[in-house]
Amino acid sequence: MPMRPHPVSHAYRGLREAPDTARITRAAEEAFARTYPDLMLQPLVVVIAAYDEAGSLGAVLDEIPREVAGVKLSPLVIDDGSTDGTTQVALEHGVSVCTLSVNRGHGVALRLGYRIARQAGARYIATLDGDGQWDPADLPAMVRLLEEDRADFVVGSRQLGRTENTDSFRNLGVRFFARVISILTGTRLTDTSSGLRAMRAELTRAVRQTQPQYQTSELLIGALAQGFRVAEVPTTMRERLSGTSKKGGNLFYGVRYARVIARTWWREWHADRRTAGPAPALRHSQLVETTAEDPAKAAGS
Repeated sequence: MPMRPHPVSHAYRGLREAPDTARITRAAEEAFARTYPDLMLQPLVVVIAAYDEAGSLGAVLDEIPREVAGVKLSPLVIDDGSTDGTTQVALEHGVSVCTLSVNRGHGVALRLGYRIARQAGARYIATLDGDGQWDPADLPAMVRLLEEDRADFVVGSRQLGRTENTDSFRNLGVRFFARVISILTGTRLTDTSSGLRAMRAELTRAVRQTQPQYQTSELLIGALAQGFRVAEVPTTMRERLSGTSKKGGNLFYGVRYARVIARTWWREWHADRRTAGPAPALRHSQLVETTAEDPAKAAGS
């Protein structure tokens, strides 16, 4: 498969979608539909948005089981304009893959994956990164909370578990932003930028999402604002298997992540309510937190 002639430095990092994003995603979705005309996925779909992750994606796919907590699973790869054969790796592993012609951002690729998953019959959607940092072995505890109707959105927290990342500045940032979002939403959180998540499929349709890249906090803040029950479970964040982060250096990432938090909170928790009025149900969002010692135990806060 020929590689596309744009280098990795062209990773899209804007805070707004590029003007051609709708055209690019529509073309990719139409090509996907032609390739898989009768696709029906399992009740749990694991969406992996990958950009130039050919060196690690195969190992990630090998780790994903075909059933989690009694729920059958389908992986789905969204290749966000890779130049290194990421799509070919997914195909060689027998995984359905939708390929964008150019990189348009992690958030754009995830939203495309969510839409395909819903249309193909998913009841739950989980996310993993293509770099191998998040362990699929942590999914059963997350899916059980969904199956037992104790949560709508479950986040794997490296703060409740552990991280192998030795970047002290990045680890401080994880704790800082978790504290900021906890204060803004009135819900105690420990990890707001985790790439390991599991949620009800309808949540991805209900929560407004506009961020092309720095999208983890947008989905979380929006879910809390709409009254969805959020849970955290311990997880281990591993070192990436290969390659480098596409989101930029620590300061660049931190500033842009902060701007996304501020914009999303204003939109979801302030601006829209000036006309709609207060919604009592939204003031009672519940955090369900499991512990490493007893993953099945959850307590509201």
